[in-house]
Amino acid sequence: MDSTEEVSSFAEDSHWMREALLEAERAGRRGEVPVGAVVVGAGRVLGRAGNAIEATQDPTAHAEMLALRQAAAALGTRRLLATTLYVTLEPCAMCAGAAVLARVPRLVFGAADPKSGACGSLCNIAADPRLNHRCQVRGGVLERECAELLKEFFMALRAAK
Repeated sequence: MDSTEEVSSFAEDSHWMREALLEAERAGRRGEVPVGAVVVGAGRVLGRAGNAIEATQDPTAHAEMLALRQAAAALGTRRLLATTLYVTLEPCAMCAGAAVLARVPRLVFGAADPKSGACGSLCNIAADPRLNHRCQVRGGVLERECAELLKEFFMALRAAK
């Protein structure tokens, strides 16, 4: 990739990450951990969601899982070929595994998650050569904004106790 393509790719990734940030902000206002995700294909959003774990009392209602489900429904297939998953926080093992199983070719995240990130921090499910599919991963897109949203949420939560 030459420098022009890289700048274009970063601009596009930043644009879609801002969409994921909107979902994260909405989740935070609902009292959920502010993580947002969007699945993009052919220049349009196929699925978008924020965490809904508290509202649903469903431990699998992570933003990524919900957005992947919407995208699969929109496309009418479980194989999300030619898509990119954008998420504000590095996916956990469950969500990284779901992206691999959905055949998502590219995954972009904002803030790293040193405690449970499964796309390079704690482990790297997305790129594990033992699996039959791997995602190209790009981390750190709008990292400061994504991390700040989480930091503010948890500071407010602690202050309320």
